[in-house]
Amino acid sequence: MVSDVHGNSQALGAAGDGADALICLGDLVLFLDYADHSRGIFPELFGVENADLIVELRTARRFEEARELAGRLWAGLEARGFTEGKEAAIEAAVRKQYAELFAAFSAPTYATYGNVDIPRLWPEYAGPGTTVLDGERVEIGGRVFGFVGGGLRSPMRTPYEIDDETYAAKIAAVGEVDVLCTHIPPDVPELCYDTVARRFERGSSAILDAIHAVRPAYHLFGHVHQPLARRMRIGATECVNVGHFASTGTPWALEW
Repeated sequence: MVSDVHGNSQALGAAGDGADALICLGDLVLFLDYADHSRGIFPELFGVENADLIVELRTARRFEEARELAGRLWAGLEARGFTEGKEAAIEAAVRKQYAELFAAFSAPTYATYGNVDIPRLWPEYAGPGTTVLDGERVEIGGRVFGFVGGGLRSPMRTPYEIDDETYAAKIAAVGEVDVLCTHIPPDVPELCYDTVARRFERGSSAILDAIHAVRPAYHLFGHVHQPLARRMRIGATECVNVGHFASTGTPWALEW
């Protein structure tokens, strides 16, 4: 199990070694590395100094100022003759990362989207050994796994955020499963609070309701890079943040 890969294609290539299957819970793309501001799409386009500034603003929860800064930076690129536009520039950079990351997946891989991913591009890069699931179920080794990708609406406005009702419908569509796999955690403070970013990420109340109703053996997720609690039992369900793979390079193993 891996999540929040954020460009770490080198470690991803070995993540499935010795396993019957690799499961990826999203966030393949690296827009900006909050630990190393020189890495990612943002500093490639705008430089490290601007990356330092936007991280400072976001960390201080000054999201409107961060959006204004990004707007000025994009306008500045266009004024200097950068004609392909914001969306085209981001997509070109994402495509470059996806080519490397999907090539690193071992077979079989089961994957769902993170909030920074661009789902419409995945069919172009997912090979025959990679199964992409969102609001769907699959049997792996005799257990039923359900997958729900993406994140909920937030001030960060990342590419794949959806409204609460649509997300809840995907959780409902998965139904009864042995293992529930999502990108984001349930709406539990200890699982949603990032101790380094010093803020709560958005968790899902629909996931929490499903845990109480369906009682899967496991709920596996990522999204919160440095959580206050990495795992917690809710009733019969063991909830596990499988880790910030971009920094650890180490998968979390589920055995039965």
